[in-house]
Amino acid sequence: MRIFAVSKLNYMAKKILFINQEISPYVSDSEMSTMGKKLPQLLQEKGSDIRTFMPKWGNINERRGQLHEVIRLSGMNLIINETDHPLIIKVASIPQTRIQVYFIDNDDYFTKRMMGKDENGVDYPDNGERAIFFARGVLETVKKLRWIPDVIHCQGWMSAIVPLYIKTAYKDEPSFSNVKVVTSLYNNELDKDFGPDLRHFIEFRDANAEVLSVYPEVLDFNSLSKIAIDFSDGVIEAGTKVAPELVNYAESKGVPVLKYPGEDYTPAYKEFFDSICGEE
Repeated sequence: MRIFAVSKLNYMAKKILFINQEISPYVSDSEMSTMGKKLPQLLQEKGSDIRTFMPKWGNINERRGQLHEVIRLSGMNLIINETDHPLIIKVASIPQTRIQVYFIDNDDYFTKRMMGKDENGVDYPDNGERAIFFARGVLETVKKLRWIPDVIHCQGWMSAIVPLYIKTAYKDEPSFSNVKVVTSLYNNELDKDFGPDLRHFIEFRDANAEVLSVYPEVLDFNSLSKIAIDFSDGVIEAGTKVAPELVNYAESKGVPVLKYPGEDYTPAYKEFFDSICGEE
């Protein structure tokens, strides 16, 4: 594992894009949702320029959260599994903070759905397609914002396809051509794999069949996480129950790893982001 002499770095991650699966208070408190709220807020207070995205899960109360649609950012159709899916962008501000959250919404994938599991606790069979829509929806929206991040921080399985797309399909886009990608690993809250067709559905531009051929035909949480690791510039052990297999995999690939930093995590995250930005 690499060692970072952070205090001597001349580089700083000023502009950070957070692509979150969960953010409190829009979903119930969890290790992931609490981090999704606190980390952007604390880094913003330290001077970072922040943009934050999450899915507009169907269990989010739009009225209570004061979400409203951003017409100028909505309207694009994303083709997944040979079907057009309209992209709807909503926005809200986290109470008592200066953090604005952009929500990725779609009637088929999010509006009428819970998170990864339905009301009976069963994984949605199209969770993989939902992750593709979320990843592409975020990246297309950031392009429209004409905002160029230094670091993209991905949280949860819903964002696991983002690193692949950044380094392949979107690598020549001005918004992402020089960006660094950091993936935070959490425990697996899914019970099933993503089905036999996800690898094919992921294919988009340079994220082609050849690139994906080294991965299992049927992707599950661990194999999707390994795709995220392979195309990330850094990996964080963000939770207390992360599978050792994934941390070991990142280390074996030579990807810089930040081991679980404990509850006082903000300084460690900031130093890690800065160190990743300082790498050639």
